Amino acid sequence: MTAPVLEARRLTVGYDRQPVLRDLDLRIERGTVTTFVGANGCGKSTLLKALGRVLRPQAGEVLLDGVPIRRKPNRSVARRLAILPQSPVAPAGTSVFDLVMRGRNPHQSWARPWTAEDAAVAEHAIAATGLTEVAHRDVATLSGGQRQRAWIALVVAQQAETLLLDEPTTYLDLAHQLEVLRLVRRLNREQGSSIVLVLHDLTLAARYSDRLVVLHEGRAAADGTPAQVLTPELLARAFGLRARVLADPVTGTPMVVPEADEHDLPIQAGFADAEVLG
Repeated sequence: MTAPVLEARRLTVGYDRQPVLRDLDLRIERGTVTTFVGANGCGKSTLLKALGRVLRPQAGEVLLDGVPIRRKPNRSVARRLAILPQSPVAPAGTSVFDLVMRGRNPHQSWARPWTAEDAAVAEHAIAATGLTEVAHRDVATLSGGQRQRAWIALVVAQQAETLLLDEPTTYLDLAHQLEVLRLVRRLNREQGSSIVLVLHDLTLAARYSDRLVVLHEGRAAADGTPAQVLTPELLARAFGLRARVLADPVTGTPMVVPEADEHDLPIQAGFADAEVLG
């Protein structure tokens, strides 16, 4: 069996000695898009930070390319693994190009300053994320979707095989969420990137992921393809959500539709009035 790009073995991790995840085993296979989902506070971002060596495990270990990640030098890890945290903020006055060039930092040393090759890699990353026309604009002036693409361009320029993206669609409207997730899928398919996401929208997660890992009560409550994982029983147990799972009419992937209660049902008189007023 081929070694996974990332692996957690009996991983326990949390904050202030309070574990959030306990004794977790998990494999991230190469060339796949894996998404962590679950209720708020279940440990999705905590797990991503542990995999990216941002958070030190309380027990167990994380392996990168079959080797304990704690044994690898920082620069070596950064060349293999890129992590994008939630809602990153660029320094004031930073252009898209300057931001993306920061992704070349793991490849620099005192004997090797930035080169024309680094600039070419940054320009390619900017082009791959559809930002060439705004490459010299201040990041702060971009739309939400453009800003997220600029940060993804930074991790693309890092040229790491594996990308860890923590809620890359947060605060974006639906059109920009689709823009970012389509880009993620393209990077996976065209460049072979192994991508791990944290997402909240279950229907979008099902559409753009090869695999879902549902975290609940400190463990993986389910792990498999979206069709295997997203069941009414699982949604009730892990999310406290009564919902139906239907086939997306566009892609055929699972679509989560919450059951209605009395407050969800339309007021027929109100609709009739609206039609008259319209």
